[in-house]
Amino acid sequence: MQIKMGSGWKACFDEENGRYFGEYGGTQSYYLFELTKDMFDKLDEKMSEYDASNIMYDGRKMYMSVDDRCGPPYTIVFDDDYEKLCPWAKAIKCGRVWPDELTDAVVEVLESEKDNRAQRREKRRERNKE
Repeated sequence: MQIKMGSGWKACFDEENGRYFGEYGGTQSYYLFELTKDMFDKLDEKMSEYDASNIMYDGRKMYMSVDDRCGPPYTIVFDDDYEKLCPWAKAIKCGRVWPDELTDAVVEVLESEKDNRAQRREKRRERNKE
């Protein structure tokens, strides 16, 4: 694995499966993304969390937790395989984890989550078979 790290962020290229991932944030908000090669290449270890997060935010959101005092804390798991795909990540959990049904609905409705539709639909088909 090739790792890049900066203040408040970390990114990884997994050579085994040819995929790129990145995380940023802390206790108030935490995000884990699947990145493209181009996004990964733009990340520089001297970059601030703000600059790195602006690059990562265009990736496929895999996991997020929010505890921003604007409401109750919550965690959303967009990709159930995030731990397997990103064993290096330090995922932070806040409050309750959204149920699969709510996460599926958000992914179907919000254009910003369209990159998760295919994998969420496949997981839903697997759940419905059981």
